[in-house]
Amino acid sequence: MRYDDLKDADLVIEAVFEDLRVKEGVFRKLDEVAKPGAILATNTSTLNVDAIASFTRRPQDVLGLHFFSPANVMKLLEVVRGAKTGKDVLATVMQLARKIGKTAVVAGVCDGFIGNRMLEQYLRQAGFLLEEGCTPQQVDRAIEHFGFAMGPFRMSDLAGNDVGWAIRKRRYVEKPQLRYSKIADRVCEAGRFGQKTGAGWYDYRAGRRDAIASAAVVELIEKHRSELGITPRRIGADEIVQRLVFALVNEGARLLEEGIAQRASDIDIVYLTGYGFPRQRGGPMWYADTVGLFNVAQAMKRLARNPHDDAGFWQPAPLLARLVAESRTFNG
Repeated sequence: MRYDDLKDADLVIEAVFEDLRVKEGVFRKLDEVAKPGAILATNTSTLNVDAIASFTRRPQDVLGLHFFSPANVMKLLEVVRGAKTGKDVLATVMQLARKIGKTAVVAGVCDGFIGNRMLEQYLRQAGFLLEEGCTPQQVDRAIEHFGFAMGPFRMSDLAGNDVGWAIRKRRYVEKPQLRYSKIADRVCEAGRFGQKTGAGWYDYRAGRRDAIASAAVVELIEKHRSELGITPRRIGADEIVQRLVFALVNEGARLLEEGIAQRASDIDIVYLTGYGFPRQRGGPMWYADTVGLFNVAQAMKRLARNPHDDAGFWQPAPLLARLVAESRTFNG
């Protein structure tokens, strides 16, 4: 980064590493060289924007601008408002988003913001499904038939499996009580980082993006099941879809309860424009309304009885339970 080039900039968007120590040095330097009133934005999604703002003498001018990859294609832009972000700064970046053709959604500060925080639960369920009997292609096929542009394992191979691996390593330290399937770690330990290495959850031929079922991954999954003493069972497409989509819904309800997302429709916009959720389904929260929140909550209670899943996660979020009790909807 050439700091001298930033002295006249009105907006600096930084995306270096997902490491708070690195961010501290970068933002202290940006604060030193950028002109007064310049907006300092971070593209990070797993670090605390308020902590980053505290490294500067201008926390009112700091916020998150979380672009989605590939940034020149994806419409979504999460605008992350810090505790001290100024109203004028927020208004400025919302106008900027419109000028560059992005769909902007305001989010509060938390690990993962709206989209990636929900995605983490979706991916955890995908991992548990492998442990219990699915193959990556079964899971992807079921959710793609539901209407997703891409299943969780094809998506991970495209994004790079090492990205999620780095986040999980941090989770193991910060949240040791949060359980993950270790299959994804084993895939990464084998050097299978996705399309960029020619091997991930699937195999890839040079110069092509076609996902080919991998015998090596199936062997790895079967070995892991054996180590855990799990006898694989047949899992239908309906259960796969319920577990993936309702994981999004339950975490989305928590985000609404905490005020990270302002309204259910914001969550739906995030998933429609940034994560390939099927448009005809209206987004995860709208879809839950169409299924009926009572039915969603009952399904979660059934899923909580699965001994190989995370029973604590499947307790309906307080907001969801309250809406069920009051016969209301997320969007009603």
